[in-house]
Amino acid sequence: MDTLPPFPEGWFFVTTRKALLGEKLIEKTWMGEEIVAWCDGEGRICVADAMCPHLGSHLGPTVGGIVRDGCLVCPFHGFEFDTTGQCVATPNAPAPKAAKLKVYETREILGLVFAWYGSNGRPVQWDLPDGPPSAAEWGEPGFRTLRFRGHPQETAENSVDFGHLRYVHGYDNVTPVGSVTVDGAYLKSCFDFKRVRRILGIKDLVYDISAVTHIYGLGYSLVEIHEKTIDMNARLWVLLTPIDGTLIDLVLVSQLREIRKPRRFITGLGFLPMKLRQRLMNYILLSQQKRDVLQDVVIWERKRYQTPPRLCRADGPIGTYRRYCRQFYPDLTIATGSGDSIAD
Repeated sequence: MDTLPPFPEGWFFVTTRKALLGEKLIEKTWMGEEIVAWCDGEGRICVADAMCPHLGSHLGPTVGGIVRDGCLVCPFHGFEFDTTGQCVATPNAPAPKAAKLKVYETREILGLVFAWYGSNGRPVQWDLPDGPPSAAEWGEPGFRTLRFRGHPQETAENSVDFGHLRYVHGYDNVTPVGSVTVDGAYLKSCFDFKRVRRILGIKDLVYDISAVTHIYGLGYSLVEIHEKTIDMNARLWVLLTPIDGTLIDLVLVSQLREIRKPRRFITGLGFLPMKLRQRLMNYILLSQQKRDVLQDVVIWERKRYQTPPRLCRADGPIGTYRRYCRQFYPDLTIATGSGDSIAD
């Protein structure tokens, strides 16, 4: 098979609680579906199909849909839906019990809202992890979103493709730490590397970094980063969501821990107040990650899913990763009995 099915099964990013509270009602194309999302007065979030079960109107704000008293109100006939998807009121008659929105299971991690996409409507098969600690020493997260032609399996493969880190991004001394491990829908990949940056065209600074990547399906990756020369700890979420079968959204979310006493005073911005230092270092980290992704996008947009790949010995984890990915295409696995149509 030369192409991957466009919509793998799993948990995929929808929006943030902060955005929902600010915009009240959000509409988007997500996993090939038109969806809406809103939050009621009790803080319950609903992600639902954007089409009214009454007479099929789109329910999004661009058409006139609104949220009133915690319920989504259809712009066509005023039918109201609560966060379970049930129609609870109409302007002129009792609410029909059969009028119910298709709703998606949701999970929230530190204000990031995800919904479950099941192949042919399958219910939740596995869960996302609990969120990492949100103690006060962790700053406000920063966000960057890129949209491009691609597939989440191809982009997430970078987490185990250590060779490209050297060749595309210029990382030095890339060293896997242990083996890539798989436990159901969870994959863990650890590696160390160094990165050289020239400051003002004069001095080369070497950054020594350890990265631990936690992957849950093809929509959620959390990278724990420790930069040793400054003693900086950061979290980077890489959230991949197919839009329409061709385009995907890649959302980068970074969060930095307070650097109370940076080991490098200048490069650790030790001359700045701690909160400002934290925000600025997080901005620098997020900008660097965005530059890395843009280097990859040039390749992702023009590459072909190669199966079987002609691997060399240095590509070892890619085979493990491809086998891990088979579980997210249950229809193909059932049809072939082994998932060989997407084999490595």
